[in-house]
Amino acid sequence: MPNQKILYVTTEMFPYQEDSSMATMVSKMALKMHQDGNDVRVFMPRFGQISERKFQLHEVIRLSGMNIIIDDLDQPLIIKVASLPGERLQVYFIDNEEYFKRKQFYIDDSGAAFEDNDERAIFFARGVIETIKKLNWVPDVIHLNGWMASFIPVYLKTFYKNDSYFNDSKIVLSVYNEEDLPLSKTVEQKMKFDNITGLKAFNEPSFQKFVIESMDLVDMVIKGDEFLEKDLDDAFAKTTTTKSEYIDAESINKLY
Repeated sequence: MPNQKILYVTTEMFPYQEDSSMATMVSKMALKMHQDGNDVRVFMPRFGQISERKFQLHEVIRLSGMNIIIDDLDQPLIIKVASLPGERLQVYFIDNEEYFKRKQFYIDDSGAAFEDNDERAIFFARGVIETIKKLNWVPDVIHLNGWMASFIPVYLKTFYKNDSYFNDSKIVLSVYNEEDLPLSKTVEQKMKFDNITGLKAFNEPSFQKFVIESMDLVDMVIKGDEFLEKDLDDAFAKTTTTKSEYIDAESINKLY
């Protein structure tokens, strides 16, 4: 159905990341829906590996300048935008020097997960929500991809539960076989600052645990990879949320 406002939130997208099923799928889905006559926008983190010069990113001053408070610390939110190369499709980048200007995505030079990956995900999720509201653009569909995006339904159902802005938005979650890394135990304390308590994901928190948590908080769950690893597949089987097996990007319009 054309003429919908569709928001893709992702941690990966081609050509900004390559050689990943998620990056390829998100790019194809967004382009398919854009070319079908929908108003499509994409939000993703501005990881340090993404060349601002190569992809012609520029700061959107009217959207930047907000602060996101995480565990009583103010973190400045910078919004950058680019058009997908060769297409009139806008990609917005959530940026913050402290969180995203790094040579690697989630691990340090020794191979250990960054201690603040939890804060980075909280910052990203809240940054997307606040920026969409500032755009005064209400999406009909919010399609989440990647573990960081899974924090969005957690926040919408708790911290923003009395905010009616997204009440009519259908939230779709695609689940992929991402690398699963542990998150700091302090994630519970940091989210408690936002009055979020009692998540199952707080027990041995990890990337995957938050994806599994969010399966029960969205309107539809889709297999982003044709075959999911066991823990994800078990959670997919158990959730009572409306779900769909893997479908290719060309058929994604049948689900919206």
